[in-house]
Amino acid sequence: MVDPFLLSSSAAPAPAPLARGALTITDLDKSFAIGGRPRQILSNINLAVRPGEFVSIVGASGCGKSTLLRLIVGLDADYAGEIRLDGERVATTGLERGIVFQDHRLFPWMTLEQNIELALLNTGTPKERRRQIVAEHIALVNLGGFEKAYPHQLSGGMAQRAAIARALVTEPRLLLLDEPLGALDALTRVHVQNELQRIWLAQRSTMVMVTHDVEEALYLGDRVIVMAPNPGRIRRIVEVDLPHPRDRRSPLLHRLKDEILAELTAAPEPAARADGAPANLLPFAPREDR
Repeated sequence: MVDPFLLSSSAAPAPAPLARGALTITDLDKSFAIGGRPRQILSNINLAVRPGEFVSIVGASGCGKSTLLRLIVGLDADYAGEIRLDGERVATTGLERGIVFQDHRLFPWMTLEQNIELALLNTGTPKERRRQIVAEHIALVNLGGFEKAYPHQLSGGMAQRAAIARALVTEPRLLLLDEPLGALDALTRVHVQNELQRIWLAQRSTMVMVTHDVEEALYLGDRVIVMAPNPGRIRRIVEVDLPHPRDRRSPLLHRLKDEILAELTAAPEPAARADGAPANLLPFAPREDR
């Protein structure tokens, strides 16, 4: 007789659950109507973000970085191409995608814990479980002891960490950050960068961050997407081959920073005309014989 324990122990192991948070963008184009005429904002954006990856996006003002985040989070569905999260097409907003803006957007009449719990109110989570989740995320962003504080009683960096906790409390597969540290002073910004890196390493959601700070992009990102304007498009993807947490003094970070800044401050490429010719190339007009 065969021991049933031996049969069960020799069976093939159950497959590991698939990692979540894979973002794919394919042939993405976006235009706005300005003055009654279409103006292309984003052109031919193709990008694949791996589950758990931290991707930074940099580029000149007006190159469509924030517009791209709005499309990914589902605030605007009027675009050509495809955006998919774990194979599902993005058509509207959803709890699987969170976003943090430059302004913390905490409600001033609510305490810190109330602001964070607000994100859970429509999830069907029981009240006691909501309180537990909120407490866990307050601890995650190192704001223990400030549960009853109102936004005006928090520093700028603390309020922004509270906004990050609120975005993470629903356990999104993808967290989008639209210049989340742009309004902070230099010292606070460095501190919150360190905190954001620590939170990401602990929580491991896929993160996509827009920033104007190249040093910040390199310090936090596994890859840096360098965008060009008119229309917004991907110029270069920079791999940052360093483990986390990182040392800001790394020679590689400084070399990559110099390279990216040189690209971003170079003379802009002329935008293409409708007929495909460069904008600085005038059509040939034959001279009239007199």
